[in-house]
Parts: sequence; C-alpha cells; structure tokens
Amino acid sequence: MISQEKNPGNAATPGVPVKIDRAHPVTLREVAEAAGVSTATVSLVINKKKNARIADETRQRVNDTIRQLGYRPNAMAKNLVSGTSKFIGLVADGVATTPFAGQIIHGAQDEAWKHGYALLIANTEGNLDLEKDAIAMMLEYKVRGILYSTWFHRPTDVPSTLRESDFVLVNCFSPDSPSARAVVPDEAQGGQSATDILLRGGHRRIAFINTTTPAPAKDGRLAGYRAALEAAGIPFDPTLVLEAYPDQEGGYGATAELLKRDVSAVYCYNDRMAMGLYDGLRENGLSIPDDIAVVGFDNQEVIAAHLRPPLSTVSLPHYELGAAGVRMLLGLEAAPDGAALKIECPAVERASVAVHSAA
Repeated sequence: MISQEKNPGNAATPGVPVKIDRAHPVTLREVAEAAGVSTATVSLVINKKKNARIADETRQRVNDTIRQLGYRPNAMAKNLVSGTSKFIGLVADGVATTPFAGQIIHGAQDEAWKHGYALLIANTEGNLDLEKDAIAMMLEYKVRGILYSTWFHRPTDVPSTLRESDFVLVNCFSPDSPSARAVVPDEAQGGQSATDILLRGGHRRIAFINTTTPAPAKDGRLAGYRAALEAAGIPFDPTLVLEAYPDQEGGYGATAELLKRDVSAVYCYNDRMAMGLYDGLRENGLSIPDDIAVVGFDNQEVIAAHLRPPLSTVSLPHYELGAAGVRMLLGLEAAPDGAALKIECPAVERASVAVHSAA
C-alpha cells in the first residue's frame, strides 16, 4: 500500500498563495513537500488514477498545491510512457503563405482544440529536405498523426517517412496509394453549383472558360458544368467551352473569342479569370449582369466580394478540409468505400447574376 501522507502539518494552506523564488520549473518533489505527501501520491493524483486509495481531502490538497505553485506535468515524459502525445502534426507545401488556403490550418486547429489536441505546423514551401526533417521532428514528438496538405487540389506522392505515422492527405490524394485516407473538395459538385446559379437566372447559352493547366479541378469543374446542363435538359455544346491560363490576363484574353459565341452568361474556372473577363467585357461596352452574367470559382474574398458588381462564385471549403482531416485522423469520420472524402463547395451568390430578360 502506498503511503498517502508524510506530514499534513507542512501542507500548503488551501487558497493561500505560496511564494517561491526560483529560476527553474516547479518539480514533482516540491509539490509533494508543500502538500505534505509522497511523490507517488502526487503522481497518482496528476494522472487521475481511479483505483488509487487516496482520501478526497488529500487529493484536493494536492490539486490546490499544484495550482498554487504553478506546477506543469512533463508532457514529454508522459508521451514516452503512453507512446503518443496530444499533438497533431500538419505538414504543408505552402498553405501558411497562401491567404485563402491558410483556412486549412484554421479549420484543423479549431477541430484539434475541440478534441484536446494542439497543432504542430511545418510550412515547407515544397522543399523536400525540409519536409523530411519536419516529419522526422513530429515523429520524435510522438504526434497522434500527421495531416499532409497541399495548397491546391492535386495528386501527390506519399513520403516514405510519413508512413511511419498515422496520416491523412488534405486537399490532395495519392494515385499510387489508393488506400491512403484523403479529404478533397468536390470539384464536380462545385462546377454544377456554379452553373446552376446561371440556370436559375434564366440563362441557357452558358459558356465555360476552363483552365489550360491539367488538374483535378479542370476535369471536375467541367464535369459539373455538363451535369448541370444535362439536368436542365440543355444539350452540351463543346464550342461554348474555351480554355485560358487561370489568371486575370487569361480571362481578359478570352473575351474576344467569348463574344463570338453569342452567350448570355459565363462560368469561369476561377475568380482571377473572372476579374480579367470583367475588364474585357467593359472594354467592349457590355454591362454585368445586364448584358452578360458572370460566375467564378474559389470565392477569394479579396477579389470576389470587391469587384463591381460583386462576383457570384463557389467557395473552396478550405476550413472544412482542415477540420475534416482532423476528424478523419481521430477516427471520427470516414471516407465512403475507401475513396477520398469529398467536401461540398458551397455557392456564394452576389450581384454579377440577374434574371435574364429572355427567361
């Protein structure tokens, strides 16, 4: 049987602060001496051992002393015993320096805190040596698992060191490792929602300016566009699909070809492209949305909400990607049938679309 108390008369008085001048953290032994109990008793109280035969008054006195002295348990020592920690790692190739993709960190951090975990973040900027070192450091800290994220939705290779831990791919997936858990945006659903905004405005001749860059988003957003037209009973017309570089200059440069198509509405691959299209349409004397309605994709707030008129678009769910990644890592959410979990891209309707006069 463990001796519960050494000398209660030397214990700290509950509610009375204990003043200690020190240049080092409070130790377990100092707590035991101040509370008048053994170090074993303090350890049992800290670790909340339910079967330990410790009187309620003694347990309360130890907890009061811990608070008064400001004692902090050695988390690393506990990690060595348990084999894991209350940390979740996040390794990203550029999320922290990309304004809208930084929401992945925000979502992961909020969800981690909700379940009693803290986030360890490494932003590698695509440096493979740094990435390897970051993962190794997180393994040394015995993280509960690692989120491996990219700043845009793409296929990726799973680093060999990542396989030494429980991991989830966020905003990316591995074609060579189909069993690797992943959470990605639902690009096809997003493309369908973007097109539906225009269909609800009464538009029937709707052009789509897609990107020239191969990516899951390119294929998914086109598939969503076609699905929306099919659901509305409108035949797909390949001549209404243009391609341009996915930035402002690309959208501006596509204007001349677009105006040859006799359309009343345009869905753009992203908001930056839509911003360039705004300039091109105005230079040709056309008004948005009266002459041509425009919808983007991404919901980059610095662009979409501040164009004139504000741009209707579809939001990339970066916050929810991070949060879902944590839930998946902790076993609270699973992907359907072993496939990547797809997160909905919600529509954000603004003033760039109005009811078409022919509707």
